[in-house]
Amino acid sequence: MLKMRLQRRGKTNYATYRVVVAEHTAPVKGRFIEDLGYYNPHEKKFVVDEDKVAAWMGKGVQTSATVHNLLINHNIIKGEKKLSWRPKKKAAGEEQPAATATPTPEAPDSEKPKE
Repeated sequence: MLKMRLQRRGKTNYATYRVVVAEHTAPVKGRFIEDLGYYNPHEKKFVVDEDKVAAWMGKGVQTSATVHNLLINHNIIKGEKKLSWRPKKKAAGEEQPAATATPTPEAPDSEKPKE
């Protein structure tokens, strides 16, 4: 199955992304079939070839959740946004640690200085 997804590029702490069509089993930084555009989150630039996107989607290519939401934000496709991440659920019975400071225990008798 083919997917339209982001491929990370750029320097450390300054990521930019290519929008590519790739086999879903291919490595994220690996081989791709076609480059459709780029996304720079630092400058908020998202540039893709709309004709190529429409052609690939017409052939049945699925989009990743992030690419799908970017295409909707920039009015390239219409539809509902997908949930791209979900916060971790807490285990049953696990509670948040209290924000109050706990008193420090006193040193045992063996550690106290002798008089």
